[in-house]
Amino acid sequence: MAAGGFLVALLVLSCLAASSNGVTFSSLQRTLIVRASPTQGQVLKAGEDKITVTWSYNNTLAPGTDSTYKTIKVKLCYAPISQVDRAWRKTVDDLAKDKTCQFKIVAKPYSASNSTITWTIERDTPTATYFLRAYAFNSAEEEVAFGQTTDAHKTTNLFQVEAISGRHASLDIAAICFSSFSVLSLFGFFFIEKRKGKASRQK
Repeated sequence: MAAGGFLVALLVLSCLAASSNGVTFSSLQRTLIVRASPTQGQVLKAGEDKITVTWSYNNTLAPGTDSTYKTIKVKLCYAPISQVDRAWRKTVDDLAKDKTCQFKIVAKPYSASNSTITWTIERDTPTATYFLRAYAFNSAEEEVAFGQTTDAHKTTNLFQVEAISGRHASLDIAAICFSSFSVLSLFGFFFIEKRKGKASRQK
């Protein structure tokens, strides 16, 4: 029994150790320069507006720092103000559990020089305040570095996205046209009935 209990305890400890070996955000070096077109406080519309993103390696760092970089992934991330009381957007140091950056914008092979893309905000993007972050991945698909459009406290260069409402302009126009047609049809019906009644009285 004692041996069995020891084996179970050893297995549990091994599982805990394995689960704690994930990449942490605090372990990453900020080596990428990331810029985006939205200005501080700008309000953009989901499904309509576009964001231009530019990223590059910070050449002031020691040569070879980026030697393991293979892929760059740029993501749309929630700002702290839009994470309050929302556990499904919570920032966690363990990147496997982190919910800050849930919207992938692009994934491209790494290049130290400037790279630029223009991205249309997806229609299902929720209303919130955002910033952009780029992660560098190694050949094992592990995060090894990052860059972002905001400061370390995530308070600068933040912008807002307004989600698409449940109603669409074309539906509103169709509803107005249908209502107008119904009113005109009703008046036409009464006019015809009135003329019929008048004609029958004259006979």
